[in-house]
Amino acid sequence: MSREAYQVPALDNNQTAFGNGGGAGSYGAAQPQVQSVRYICGECDAKFSLPHNATLRCTECGHRILYKERTKRIVQFEAR
Repeated sequence: MSREAYQVPALDNNQTAFGNGGGAGSYGAAQPQVQSVRYICGECDAKFSLPHNATLRCTECGHRILYKERTKRIVQFEAR
C-alpha cells in the first residue's frame, strides 16, 4: 500500500485516536485524567483509592502496609 492511498480512519466527534474524550487536535489542551489505584489496608481492612503519586499510607489509620485490590476483569493465561 502506498503512502498516498492510506486514509486515516474516521472518528466520532467525542473520540480521539487514543480513546479519551476531546476533539481532534486537543492533545495539549485537555487535562490528563488522574487515575487512581484501589488499595486495601493491612491493619484496618479499609478500602480506598489513591492516585499514582500519593504517599502509600492508609487514609483511616495511617498504616503503611497496603495491598492492591484484585482486578475484576478476566485474566486468562495459555499453559503449554
